[in-house]
Amino acid sequence: MSNNALAWIDEELARLTEAGLRTTIRTIESPMDGWVTIDGRRLLNFCANNYLGLANHPRLRAAAKQAIDTMGIGPGAVRTIAGTTSLHVELEERLAAFKHAEACITFQSGFTANLATIPALTGDGDLIFSDELNHASIIDASRLSRARVVRYAHNDVEDLRRKIGENAGYRRGLIVSDGVFSMDGDIAPLDKLVEVAEEFGLILMVDDAHGEGVLGRGGRGIVDHFGLHGRVHIEVGTLSKAFGVVGGLVAGRKPIIDWLRQRGRPFLFSSAMTAPDVAACIEGVTMLEESDELVTRLWENARILRDGMQQLGFDTGHSQTPIVPLMLGEAPLAQQFSRRLLEQGLFAMAIGYPTVPLGKARIRVMNSAAHSTADLEQALDIFERVGRELRVI
Repeated sequence: MSNNALAWIDEELARLTEAGLRTTIRTIESPMDGWVTIDGRRLLNFCANNYLGLANHPRLRAAAKQAIDTMGIGPGAVRTIAGTTSLHVELEERLAAFKHAEACITFQSGFTANLATIPALTGDGDLIFSDELNHASIIDASRLSRARVVRYAHNDVEDLRRKIGENAGYRRGLIVSDGVFSMDGDIAPLDKLVEVAEEFGLILMVDDAHGEGVLGRGGRGIVDHFGLHGRVHIEVGTLSKAFGVVGGLVAGRKPIIDWLRQRGRPFLFSSAMTAPDVAACIEGVTMLEESDELVTRLWENARILRDGMQQLGFDTGHSQTPIVPLMLGEAPLAQQFSRRLLEQGLFAMAIGYPTVPLGKARIRVMNSAAHSTADLEQALDIFERVGRELRVI
């Protein structure tokens, strides 16, 4: 290989740096919680999807330790060969009951759950109607399926209807949308999407990664939030955000779940979640079944922080959830804002292109039930100082 064969990578990285789009990855030296340690400094943490504060919860840690003592660490194989344990079966049964679904299957991550589901249900000759702001895992899974993708305007049900009407002659059709959009914090109009899917005889799939543990009764998710049990064919979720561990899930109609066990490629060709991870997830389900205290605290914290930000004069976009974006516009400003927050004792990352469109860079502020009222007040003081210093407010 020529010494210059990879020169283009250095050039592209230099362009990213010059444009203020190169990501800086911080290393955390402590458990994931409301406060974290970075470079030896203890910082307020508003950067994680750890909505309920379960990532470092004593009950989940204890469950994981016990599972290691009784079941070991790894599954030892792909689940269809010899890697399914009684813990995996228990988690899937518990999740199905929790979400009032006919059945559930788990995967290694929410990303692989989408990669398993969309190509298993669609292929050449099919059409996928996809919200234009859907997550990258939906985009990649749709490409892998070889179905034709038709994007509709964000959360615009009438545009979806038009797009369906303009496209005919397909074999099968799938409507797919995020439930909670992770960069803006707004919620998909799932009740209206159900009506469209039923009218046109299409499969309906929602990726509820940021609604698990957040929306619905006791965190049961977006299908529960809208009271649509039995009418949404597929509900994809993750166990790495509100549940605080790792893994993905697909809940819904039993024939679909049975089909994914036969044709979901990440299920068939990659080893399963480890024993301590599965046990910790089971404990998380137990905690949410026992009480909605953490979910209630999360939403109260979100209200305090959002109201405080808006009173200070920040633009928080159109969020309806504990995701609070501080809209700043250009990536260099967002990166400067994030650096100044870190220097002031608060960890919140800048988000720019390609994660969000050009000109819509922001600080993505993530609330958690792990934060106290005093934490929120301290955070608002820091945001105000940096906002005034950089003339954002």
